[in-house]
Amino acid sequence: MLTALIDYDSGNLHSAEKAFQRMAAETGAGDVVVTDDPAVVAGADRIVLPGDGAFPACRRALFDHSGLFEAMDEAVTTRGRPFFGICIGMQMLATRGREYADTPGFGWIGGEVVAIDPADPGLKVPHMGWNDLVIDHSHPVLEGVDTGDHAYFVHSYHFQVANPVERLAHVDYAGDVTAVVGRDNIFGTQFHPEKSQDAGLRMIANFLGWTP
Repeated sequence: MLTALIDYDSGNLHSAEKAFQRMAAETGAGDVVVTDDPAVVAGADRIVLPGDGAFPACRRALFDHSGLFEAMDEAVTTRGRPFFGICIGMQMLATRGREYADTPGFGWIGGEVVAIDPADPGLKVPHMGWNDLVIDHSHPVLEGVDTGDHAYFVHSYHFQVANPVERLAHVDYAGDVTAVVGRDNIFGTQFHPEKSQDAGLRMIANFLGWTP
């Protein structure tokens, strides 16, 4: 069993790598590798796409790695490999992002990534730090994670999902902010599970054992 964390120069993968490797060792889920090799991604049993920074820059960086998106797309959308998008890696699932310029996403989950606009002008953007999850829909990767559990966020834009069923959890930041999305074999978190202590590690372990 092989889990591939895709490296496309989108930020420091060290924390995510260590968290996934730890939970893979604890659950007997096989090997976890960080890779930018399309052949490794194509052959992986599970795929993780992290991302830090701005939506357009991350998308450009991913597509600048020849064959990498195509390998991921074929594995996920044609062969049904479980997929976990983290932060911008989750946002790129959308139809489009509206950060700096309208930028097409993967279109795997319908909706748009738009600026956070809290109703309380005293709340700062970016939305940074711990916030309480509100679980909207059950999902195998969320098993054992409850409303009120904490997750760690750092972002200025969020995913407005077209189909409410595909928003699995949100947080309150003077208005609803999408925290988790998913459908079929595709799952994503706006927050960083590798930095979200027990709840985040539980999700990683659940993902490594998930068979959609």
